[in-house]
Amino acid sequence: MNPMSMDRDEPSSLLSVATNNSLEQFVLLAKSAKGSACAELIKQVLEAPGVHVFGELLEMPNVKELQSGPYEKHFQTLNLFAYGMYKDYLENKSNYLELTPAQCKKLQHLTIATLATQEKCIPYNVLLKELDIKNVRDLEDLIIEAIYADIIHGKLDQECKRVEVDVALGRDARLEDAADIADVLASWCNACEAVLISVDRHIVRANNHKQRAIRHQQGIDQEIMYIKKTLKTQAENDESAPGGGSESHSAPKKNSGKGKTPRNSAKFWQKTT
Repeated sequence: MNPMSMDRDEPSSLLSVATNNSLEQFVLLAKSAKGSACAELIKQVLEAPGVHVFGELLEMPNVKELQSGPYEKHFQTLNLFAYGMYKDYLENKSNYLELTPAQCKKLQHLTIATLATQEKCIPYNVLLKELDIKNVRDLEDLIIEAIYADIIHGKLDQECKRVEVDVALGRDARLEDAADIADVLASWCNACEAVLISVDRHIVRANNHKQRAIRHQQGIDQEIMYIKKTLKTQAENDESAPGGGSESHSAPKKNSGKGKTPRNSAKFWQKTT
């Protein structure tokens, strides 16, 4: 069975614009919301469709105040959606709010995005374990929903039982992740440099090959011109030779037979009397 393609146009730009616009309204509300109002705001943002990054909201002073106290779970749950994965929730449910089905699905989508940054071809068995899903049909439905939600862009390879990811949502990054991000970017720059060097070599080789081909063609053209000139000169010399270069042939003369006796003619003698 051929891979099931779910590609869409310009995923990264559409994704970032939609996410930023959706989060902005919650950031504005967080400036004035305190205590229970801020905790309720967190519940809403976790449920809101199209909001998949939360770092800016976590930096709001009123949200930071919830790190300790009666709304600590609200803050920890928001932190989970910003940086964590679905298995983190399953292993430490007591530290977080009880998630609604919509919130569970969003956290599963975010988990897929994180896995997609680690490998571009994610086997089904890895996804089944990380997302705590029991059968492949439910997994494929979840992946298709993630694709249409612009979490990832790619295709399902049902024959090889994996999802092939082209583009994935960029999640929030912790400050301590900066060194790893810098290393990845440095590796990418080095790879780009190596590609450029290779391209330059191929350009030089192609130019040299082109110059050799041009010189070879010029040699052939010159040889053709020389042969044409030689043939033309030879033809002119033949035309200027005596007789115009043509051999004259005279028609053979016929023997008139005058003064000769026919070979078989009869002879007459006069009788003398």
